Amino acid sequence: MIRNLWYVVLESKELDSVPVGVTRLGERLVFWRDASGTARCLFDRCAHRGAALALGKVCESGSIQCPFHGLEYDSTGRCVRIPANGRDAPVPPEFKMRFYPTHEEFGIIWIWWGDDPPVNLAPPSFFDDLKTMRSWRTVMDPWDNHYTRVLENQLDVVHLPFVHHNTIGRGNQTLVEGPGLEWRADTLFFVYPYNKKDDGSKPRGPSEVPVPPVDREFKLELIFPNIWENYIAKKMRILGLFVPVDETHTLLYLRVYQSFMKLPLLKQFVDWIMCRYSLVIAHQDRRVVNTQLPKGDGIGKGELLIRGDYPIMEFRKKRMELRAAAEAGRPRSS
Repeated sequence: MIRNLWYVVLESKELDSVPVGVTRLGERLVFWRDASGTARCLFDRCAHRGAALALGKVCESGSIQCPFHGLEYDSTGRCVRIPANGRDAPVPPEFKMRFYPTHEEFGIIWIWWGDDPPVNLAPPSFFDDLKTMRSWRTVMDPWDNHYTRVLENQLDVVHLPFVHHNTIGRGNQTLVEGPGLEWRADTLFFVYPYNKKDDGSKPRGPSEVPVPPVDREFKLELIFPNIWENYIAKKMRILGLFVPVDETHTLLYLRVYQSFMKLPLLKQFVDWIMCRYSLVIAHQDRRVVNTQLPKGDGIGKGELLIRGDYPIMEFRKKRMELRAAAEAGRPRSS
């Protein structure tokens, strides 16, 4: 995992009036909403005796109270009250737990997973074309591999006619031209597939295909570190949130957005069908990705990549840059 980045960790609907304890990025974390309804995040451990704060409650002040001895913590992880010492007793400064800044928007909760967040921390990035779309349906799916393995699979255009031979990979388009790739920002790129049937011709390389294409809208989009969009058409998108649980487990949140059907009941049915179909496709992938060895981040693991893996190469190259920046202590905002 790379520190000093914004990571999607939850959907907003998963957090209401009671604390929620989850494992994210290999750490036990607690989330709750303070008195203003703002999502907050702490390391899920009381400084006193190590109990899980997630089993506690939210106080009227918006602080979170430990279920064991009633210690209360504010949104910065500072203990503000130790009941046994008296309500006016000062709290020793060492009674403090690690906190992570949060950002909530578009029905998503991010945390900035770092040690020293900058004072003027910029919010995380999101896809511009989805910012105005207020209706979606989500399905969540557990995977048994590192989140980057799961995400890289969505950048892999080579596997389509094999893993998805009877769904989205029909047509035996095994010859991979390109793929085209376009960097749109420091941590955002678009991928344009150009697969076709093997007609004996020499496939064009990534620098030889039109970027962007002139004849279609379809593309794959990635925002580092863990958000992906399948731009199927102007009125149909699929969003993937690749939530790191630990080094070998990931929660994949698949969201479907569509605006071609607006009649309420029919819209719900179409959204449901799209979610189920997306899950069928995801499970075709999961069956294989869960077997990839070694487990964990694929960087430096001795894989032999081919030209069709160009988007994965670019993904790994950028991750190495982000890792180097984090290790050098340079905070990043996205």
